[in-house]
This record gives sequence, C-alpha cells and structure tokens, in this order.
Amino acid sequence: MKLTYSFFYLFLVWNLFLAAIPFAITTYLVSLPKLNKFALVFWFCGWLLFLPNAPYIITDLLHLKISTAHLLWLDILVIVSFAFTGLMLFYLSIADMKKLLSHFIAKKYVNALITSTLFLSGFGVYLGRFLRYNSWELLSNPKYLLIDIFSIAIKPFANKEAWLFTILFGTFLTLGFWMFNQFSKQQNL
Repeated sequence: MKLTYSFFYLFLVWNLFLAAIPFAITTYLVSLPKLNKFALVFWFCGWLLFLPNAPYIITDLLHLKISTAHLLWLDILVIVSFAFTGLMLFYLSIADMKKLLSHFIAKKYVNALITSTLFLSGFGVYLGRFLRYNSWELLSNPKYLLIDIFSIAIKPFANKEAWLFTILFGTFLTLGFWMFNQFSKQQNL
C-alpha cells in the first residue's frame, strides 16, 4: 500500500480471516478434553461451510492480470504469501478434522469423507470465484444458491466448466494434502 498508494489488495486480509475460521474451529475442537458425536456433527457442518475460503485465496492470483509491470514481482509475493498461508491453514485444519473424525468413524470412512471434503472444497471455490457466492449465503439467501447447486448437479453437460474446475481443483487439493501428510510424517521421524 505504501509503494502503490492503493488499498486494492486489502481484500486479501479479509479472505485470510475467512480462511482462518475452519482452522480456529478445529483448533478449538482438538483442545476439548471430551467431544461428543452430536457436537462434532454440528461443528463439522460449520467447518465445512467455511472450509473453501482457505484454498479460495489461490484464485486471487487472477488479479495479477491488472498489475503494473514494474511492481508485478511485489504483487506476486503478496498474493502468493496469502495463498500459501490460506493453503497451510486449510491442510492443518483438514489434518485436525481427520484426527477428530477417527475417534468416531472407521479409518476407511474417514479417508473417504476427507477426500470428498477436498473435492467439495473445490466445488465451494468454484461457487465463490465464478458464481460469486459467499459462505454465509447458505444461511442468508439459500434459495438461489441451492438452485444453482442443484442445476449443476443434474445438468453436468450444461455445466462442464463447474465440473472440470471442481475435479481439477479437488485433485490439486488432494495431491497437496497427500504431500502435506508426507512432509508431516518426515518431521515426526
């Protein structure tokens, strides 16, 4: 802001705040001495609602197209640092939720649920980036959001971009989570 005299990238702070919400939820849940199944289901739903906000920051890289040439390097550093932080919060939160779920569900079901969650996050990023929905619209204005989700689900050929983005971004998140787990295992040796 000091160099460019612009507040344009200030939205990244808000996006990072939203990205921290699922991490805060799982950090809180992990700190509880005892967690019952019903509380976990409630918190899981809230966590899932805000979870796509964390990897969403990666799509803010599209704002680089309006950067000025002489400060492009600075814009890249700023956006990538926010995106990387959001992605790390995402993976830390996923890892914590996986541990929490493993206390109540068999491992094979936990793995399937986590993988599904990664792809649902990809879909959530699509809804936010391209259809411009926000997490809170599920509560404040669910009608149009649910109509769009239903339309995408039942008309896959008419919504190829949504499916392609969801599959590719979900794959990206899944591979990233696998790499995150590999690095985590190496650190524990």
